Amino acid sequence: MSPVQARALFREGTVSPTAGWVSGYTQANLIAVPRDWAFDVLLFCQRNPKPCPVLDVTDPGSTATVLAPGADLSTDFPRYRVWRDGELAEETTRVDWGEDLVGFLIGCSFTFESGLAADGIPLRHWEQGRNVAMYVTDRECRPAGRLHGPMVVSMRPIPAAQVERAIEISGRMPAVHGAPVHVGDPAELGIENLDKPDFGEALDFRDGDVPVFWGCGVTPQAALMASRPPFAITHAPGHMFVTDVEDGEYRV
Repeated sequence: MSPVQARALFREGTVSPTAGWVSGYTQANLIAVPRDWAFDVLLFCQRNPKPCPVLDVTDPGSTATVLAPGADLSTDFPRYRVWRDGELAEETTRVDWGEDLVGFLIGCSFTFESGLAADGIPLRHWEQGRNVAMYVTDRECRPAGRLHGPMVVSMRPIPAAQVERAIEISGRMPAVHGAPVHVGDPAELGIENLDKPDFGEALDFRDGDVPVFWGCGVTPQAALMASRPPFAITHAPGHMFVTDVEDGEYRV
């Protein structure tokens, strides 16, 4: 399947987390806000590049992106979230993109998963047919203007003997979160129970697995809840935008 075919399926109503979709191509998170809040978001991302690496910013009112010519950011995600005053108002499969809205596409760790898999590193959420597990941490992001909030991380159980390779492979892709922010004890991130993720689905560990945590592009959604802008649109966690950019373009 090509990125164009995947986006067409989502545009026609297919709803699915995108982990494992169109292996070899970059995926992206979304946050779209009114122009009045756009600089705050841009500065927030610049100050917090680990969870919020920006791949593209749209012109006000535009649903186009250089990451996928011909795509439409208002229809081509499998699921969206609409936020009003920091509260989740609805989840939907297409959104009304106003003339004042500025969209930010943020790198997603799903992008380096094909590299992990190619190296023989198992991905438990692939094996278990689940969304990846995501958690709100006790690590506050650096605030920017009116925007503030905690860092969100994604977690993957990795066999202990392969953690070093996972760090090496993901670390070569800083534009899609890069190396992990933490390995091991979740309590060091303020996470009390891995069986109760804040977003996504809990994952089963196999003997010898250790939890590995990466910065996550759901971080802006935690900032929305903390900062309460009047309106925003995001992707639903795990339901990403599949771009036309091969993942190797972001490998250093």
